[in-house]
Amino acid sequence: MPGFFFPHNNMTELNGKEDCKLAEGRIHKRRQKAFGADLKNYLKSMVPHIESGIKTSNSRNVMLSAEEVIQWSQSLEKLLASQSGQGVFREFLKSEFSEENIEFWLACEDYKKTKSDHLHGKAERIYEEFVQSDAIKQINIDYQMREATAKKAQDPTHTSFDEVQKTVYILMERDSYPRFLKSKVYLNLLNQLQTSTSK
Repeated sequence: MPGFFFPHNNMTELNGKEDCKLAEGRIHKRRQKAFGADLKNYLKSMVPHIESGIKTSNSRNVMLSAEEVIQWSQSLEKLLASQSGQGVFREFLKSEFSEENIEFWLACEDYKKTKSDHLHGKAERIYEEFVQSDAIKQINIDYQMREATAKKAQDPTHTSFDEVQKTVYILMERDSYPRFLKSKVYLNLLNQLQTSTSK
């Protein structure tokens, strides 16, 4: 009775593909676990003892309240006006692999406060890190805006990045921000604060 013949290399290919899928699944699970662990640690540092206030990196005591976290849901502007809000939103964006948006936005906010004699160096850094076509943390803007920003960065003023910053802000506001408000990150934090307040 004739048997089935499988060429050896096809079997290896099949096994290779299955191994690949298994490995990808493991990596995805590991990534999710790592993100969960990172977020847990971040939130622990943000909310160690809600009743006694939170130590932030600049060692002031800041009280993170349910009211403040509820205010984050009123607008992206209110979320970004809060130091804690920026931190939680950044962690969320990391999970979506789009933290370059908030990092760029914050870099632009810092840039606006820069003394005139330091503008050139900072403009160059922001352009190289976020705007140029092979930037490590490239933001999602079209070719025309990229070119226009390149010109402005060569002869920088305090408003050189205003247009592109506004574009990135709108992108976050329409895209990431609504998902953030529905995310476990936001809802769990709010729930945790509301539970501790009602105790």
